[in-house]
Amino acid sequence: MSAGEFPAGTCPECGGRGWVIANDGGAGTASPCGCRGEHLGPRLLSVAGIPDRYAKCSFANFEIDQEGRLLEARELCSRYVDQFLTDSGRFAEGGLLLVGPPGVGKTHLAVSVLKELIERYHVRGRFEDFTSFIHRIQATFEPGTVDSKNAILRRATQAELLVLDELGAQKPSEWVTEILYLVINTRYNSRLPTIFTTNLRLDAANPQNAPLDRERSLPSEDPLSWRVPRRLLSRLYEMARPIAIDTVDFRHEVKRYQHAF
Repeated sequence: MSAGEFPAGTCPECGGRGWVIANDGGAGTASPCGCRGEHLGPRLLSVAGIPDRYAKCSFANFEIDQEGRLLEARELCSRYVDQFLTDSGRFAEGGLLLVGPPGVGKTHLAVSVLKELIERYHVRGRFEDFTSFIHRIQATFEPGTVDSKNAILRRATQAELLVLDELGAQKPSEWVTEILYLVINTRYNSRLPTIFTTNLRLDAANPQNAPLDRERSLPSEDPLSWRVPRRLLSRLYEMARPIAIDTVDFRHEVKRYQHAF
């Protein structure tokens, strides 16, 4: 069995799915089964695909800028975690879209959300860097590959929460666009929450968000609509609430500070 896939358990209530389906006269209402809390926490973290670089990321160690824009972003992400389990006992369907230049902490925040939800609610979550995700799928075309394209896609499309990091990092070739459409459309139709991060700026392609001012636009050459097809943009914005982080590159500032001594 490939890493990231969850073996069926023996729980008599849910059959190992982690969900109990109540007969409501229709398709049935799903609610978390009590067995989710027995042995899943540490194991779910170990198979979530979080890179070692971000393994210790948390809200507590997220550095805040003096102007407070990062504080606002952290508070919005923390609020998302607090509200993830709805009053009806189901997980939230909406996600987040963290937008900002490289180095401001988008991935740190996205991983913090993922880890919190795994630890608090035993969510079956998955982290995927978009470029690595595409390369791993391409690698399955080579002979002798252990993993399969279907297995890689299944882990991304069926995760209860997916972090898709660096959206738009790959140029939108026809093949890349097909993969992106499959992931986003499958999760959209399944009402599964997704957290996206991107270095590209928001623009007028989002009918629900005002475009960023040219003078205040994020330091990236392209708007998101140049890398994500318009047929997916409206769906993307419906799936995820944009959070624009417009601030300095902290990695650059730290290096400059260190070089001063």
